[in-house]
Amino acid sequence: MSDKQEINTPNAPAAIGPYSQAIRTGSLLFCSGQIPLDPITMKIVSDDVGEQAHQVFLNLSALAEAAGSSLDAAVKLTIFLTSLDNFAVVNDIMSKYFSQPFPARATIEVSALPKGSQVEVEAVLAL
Repeated sequence: MSDKQEINTPNAPAAIGPYSQAIRTGSLLFCSGQIPLDPITMKIVSDDVGEQAHQVFLNLSALAEAAGSSLDAAVKLTIFLTSLDNFAVVNDIMSKYFSQPFPARATIEVSALPKGSQVEVEAVLAL
């Protein structure tokens, strides 16, 4: 029997498909990929990739807080970018939300992301 618990918060965008914002199982929190949607308007916050990255990390932070934790507990991130030319910008923004030891990470260039976003990040946290 699974001990899956759905984590939901109005401080992160509502799911735009058949998935949960986050799932807690045991001492792990799996956060669905976050794109730069404002949780109130459900619209992309900006065309600027830096502002998009900020919103993505704010959304992930809201999910961590809803589970009683913070981004300090992140152990693994997967970053999806529509252009690896934005790698340095996203690294700079990421450094404002995480400290050493940084989570393990993969960064992948993709052809497109939901709603025309330039960045999406999913996270795993150890609670």
